[in-house]
Amino acid sequence: MIDADEFARQAGLVFGDERLLRRALTHRSYLNEHSEALEDNERLEFLGDAVLDFMSGAWLYKRFPEKNEGDLTRLRSALVWTPQLAAFAGEVKLGDALLLGKGEEASGGRQRPVLLCGAFEALIGALYLDRGLKAVEELMEPRFESAIASILGDESLLDARSLLQIWAQAELGETPRYRTVEAHGPDHAREFVVEVTVGGELRGRGVGRSKQAAAQRAASEALAKVNQRG
Repeated sequence: MIDADEFARQAGLVFGDERLLRRALTHRSYLNEHSEALEDNERLEFLGDAVLDFMSGAWLYKRFPEKNEGDLTRLRSALVWTPQLAAFAGEVKLGDALLLGKGEEASGGRQRPVLLCGAFEALIGALYLDRGLKAVEELMEPRFESAIASILGDESLLDARSLLQIWAQAELGETPRYRTVEAHGPDHAREFVVEVTVGGELRGRGVGRSKQAAAQRAASEALAKVNQRG
């Protein structure tokens, strides 16, 4: 384990308010065991999620002027989903600096993707509050550029149904279910409406000229909602 100052030095980060950095590194399990810790990182995680969602969308909009809304949504989902944010956390060795409770530490929390993802979002939230959007851009844009090359080379990461299935199984232990709820129009211009549910909850609805296209749009809508919820 390394302390907050050493982490910041190794990661090339500068914080004016070191309390923000320490809060970003404080998991709720640590707070439960240390009365001197005043706040965990969950509020910062909420903020960082919103900052990353906006920044990745703006970066993709400028980076790929030829892509449509659906393509941009899938790319954004691939840039900010749990495994990718956990990978970004690994690049800066964030796990080594986290303040964890003994139980979380013993159960391998420093390597758990969901925990690393949340901590990375908290770090982004803290950096945004301390130094503004420009500092976050300097940290993230090179990482987005590197990650997008891998994403574009892996078709499964551009497929909304594949992304939704990976998310649903990792986060909820469920498999998405697709159901055609409407079909209308003449045979030569048939349109289908497909809904996708996860764990019995309606997650998305899509319309397309084929069931497959409608299902992809339903999955894209579901992923957009996942990103909004954080």
